[in-house]
Amino acid sequence: MALHMIKLVVGAATIEDLLAWRAQHAGPGEPWTLRTRMTPKRAAELLDGGSVYRVFKGEILCRQRILAVDTVGEGAAARCHVTLDETIVRVAPTPRRAFQGWRYLEGKDAPPDLDEAAFGDVPADLARRLREAGAW
Repeated sequence: MALHMIKLVVGAATIEDLLAWRAQHAGPGEPWTLRTRMTPKRAAELLDGGSVYRVFKGEILCRQRILAVDTVGEGAAARCHVTLDETIVRVAPTPRRAFQGWRYLEGKDAPPDLDEAAFGDVPADLARRLREAGAW
């Protein structure tokens, strides 16, 4: 079973906000790179089908497949660059408390992908209210 990473999204309230930020800040052909301070010790497991699950305002809403994990620099200046697939996969919204940095997420604990064909383009706010009411 794949090992995943979970990370809070800062500065974007929705998946659409994240995509707009990406469009504004990415150069042509530039890979989607998540920059972190610490390199995961279990990087090989993350590369074996792992994804980064993103938390927006207390809920996991989407994931992106991890393509590469690289340490850049040396010593105290070393940082980690996690290269991600451009495709964002929406997942079943799952509550998650705030934390700093990133955490591992075992495959058995990862929320399932949403079937876009079955649910269509339901706005995030409406989906949240339906879940709170127990209707979804």
